Amino acid sequence: MEKKIAVLKGDGIGPEVTDQALKVLKAVEKAFGHKFHYTEALVGAVAIDATGNPFPAETLKVCQESDAILFGAIGHPKYDNDPKAKVRPEQGLLAMRKALGLFANIRPVNTYKILEKASPLRADLVQNVDFVVFRELTGGIYFGARGRSEDGNMAFDTCTYTREEILRISKLAFESARLRRNHVTLVDKANVLASSRLWREVVKEYHAANFPDVTLDFMFVDNAAMKIIQQPAFFDVVLTENMFGDIITDEASVITGSMGMLPSASVGSVVALFEPIHGSYPEGAGLNIANPNGAILSAAMLLETSFGLLTEAKAIRRAVEQAMEDGILTIDVRREKPNSTTEVGDYVAKLVESKAVVEA
Repeated sequence: MEKKIAVLKGDGIGPEVTDQALKVLKAVEKAFGHKFHYTEALVGAVAIDATGNPFPAETLKVCQESDAILFGAIGHPKYDNDPKAKVRPEQGLLAMRKALGLFANIRPVNTYKILEKASPLRADLVQNVDFVVFRELTGGIYFGARGRSEDGNMAFDTCTYTREEILRISKLAFESARLRRNHVTLVDKANVLASSRLWREVVKEYHAANFPDVTLDFMFVDNAAMKIIQQPAFFDVVLTENMFGDIITDEASVITGSMGMLPSASVGSVVALFEPIHGSYPEGAGLNIANPNGAILSAAMLLETSFGLLTEAKAIRRAVEQAMEDGILTIDVRREKPNSTTEVGDYVAKLVESKAVVEA
């Protein structure tokens, strides 16, 4: 197979963890006989510094001409700490989602036995946790009308959704549930918000007409936030709107024991984007300490989702687990004698290239 991959390393630890994911993808090429063409492009703070635009036209062109996008992270303190900054790195991420039609963010949450002690939850609570959140990504309060009064004493942000926006991500969530445990939980705030009542109405109708074999239940977002801590293994597929999804996926990310372990995919109408969920972590940039497994597992999602390479994706996931079982762990997981970012990437890539994990 021959494919084109856009590589947007971004800011902070983005370049470091993305480099490890690229090592593993190149190991896949050697082990399985594929050819991937990588094209790098700027996004985020580095793009602002170079062009004044967090998502330049040249980067959009590279993305549109690629078969998938491997993304690192966006964000830098010099913009985060300046409330008067008119251009921010995060604007590049929102622009990219809109330009590429990335309407669905998919975040799997899995726990690993080797990391049970690293989780802030009791070991018995995090056993066998395996759920996925489908977060709507291009609508809601992040993209609605906003503003402030002339005197600056009043501000507003509008949450707007259409039936079509809700239907297209609902389809993905229910299709995923059929391949998993046939259970979808819609997370909303229908007791307060009109937009949530539309979500509940549309999802109920769609479920009844198309997926009656899938169990559908409903949960207010505040209750869901508690349930994710009290009983995370309850969930299978979580379907929710943009802001609620942003919050509960970050909450869920700590269950596994390290935010550096979780991948994600953003899919839509043009080309899909794959990224670790941890953000740019500028304090750790350049120190070779970041956990690259989220980026490596994002590469596995890329192979599986965009290219249909299921065996190759499974090999990467098994290699990540094997590396952890062999004690190859970064400082976020093991404080004493941790491995570096590059050591983890090298170890996982070697396992993949040897194909020792394919039949494991």
